[in-house]
Amino acid sequence: MNGSVRIGSVRGVALRTHWSVPLLMLLFAYGLGSRTLPAYAPGRAAAVYAVAGVAGGLLLLMSLVVHEAAHALTARRAGIAVRDMTLWALGGMTRMDRPATARAAFAVAVSGPLASLVLGGAGLGAAAGVEAALGWRIPVAVLGWLGGMNVLLGVFNLLPAAPLDGGRVLEAAMWWRTGDRDRAQRAAGRSGQIVGMVLVAVGWLAFLRGVGGGLWLAVIGLFIAFTAAAERRRAELGAALRGVRVAEAMTTPVVTGPDWLTVDRFLSDVAVHARHSVLPLVDFEGRPSGVVQLRRLAAVPSGRRETLRVRDVAAPLSRCTFAAPDELLDGVLDRLGSGGGLPVLVMDGSRLDGIITAHDIGRLAQQHSMAEP
Repeated sequence: MNGSVRIGSVRGVALRTHWSVPLLMLLFAYGLGSRTLPAYAPGRAAAVYAVAGVAGGLLLLMSLVVHEAAHALTARRAGIAVRDMTLWALGGMTRMDRPATARAAFAVAVSGPLASLVLGGAGLGAAAGVEAALGWRIPVAVLGWLGGMNVLLGVFNLLPAAPLDGGRVLEAAMWWRTGDRDRAQRAAGRSGQIVGMVLVAVGWLAFLRGVGGGLWLAVIGLFIAFTAAAERRRAELGAALRGVRVAEAMTTPVVTGPDWLTVDRFLSDVAVHARHSVLPLVDFEGRPSGVVQLRRLAAVPSGRRETLRVRDVAAPLSRCTFAAPDELLDGVLDRLGSGGGLPVLVMDGSRLDGIITAHDIGRLAQQHSMAEP
């Protein structure tokens, strides 16, 4: 995810955090220290509330790590390759290969919410125990708040809406019952669109009635609805391209350009012969070194085009996906977003054999859908 940095690892799985997470934790810590704690345990010094609020925010951050780690470790036990975990403002994301069976998909999906519910129960139980044994109001409030937040996180994630964990559970259940993974994914996406718009409506009505948190709920609902719609379209695309090989979708021969050319030379000597708006670059040895979008080149001021090298405007190869000509295209599409994206560079050994862009995939999907009876 763009804007994220690595902060550690859990059992060998890289842990990353988006820049929005520290900001969100500070907001939670401020709310806990300025409102919740003074209301439950009045009369303490401001420094006590501040320290307890920060501690609660850090514990909540650790709870998010446990939630995502549950997904990652369950996936690894099921033999699914896990790339990394990323925390961000709306929760977290664990990047992994697609589960091979409905049972594995169900286990991975449900593990995160179960971990949050267990943490929530432990927090609420610890709060009750501390209150009964010691009567310490500040620790009781922090533990109770933390337990409630984890219960809320677990329950909310079980809503039957992709991309929430509940949507994955629904998808796995339908996949197991029907045997049709694409149909199950489309159903989860459709459910996510409905649930997302319901959350938008509820959040907006709450906001109009003076509940500030309603606006945040509406934003979350919009995110769920848009992401679910994208997943539904992706499932439909995967079904349309089932059985298609990479070689059938790629454009060849590939128009490439030397990465040492200036932007001005590249536009006049290379771009005019291109069929795509995204072009691969090659180094002095003829190996791919990056990809460049023509619109980015066009945005370079005319005064800099004669001196700026095209490689300085290009995107790195890490943003691309590599494939072999005989691979199935739907399998390659599954890898998009898991360490790479479009365009797909088709490699025959060390030689660049073709390129697949979003335009190529859309064109092929349209042709296959028109050919269906």
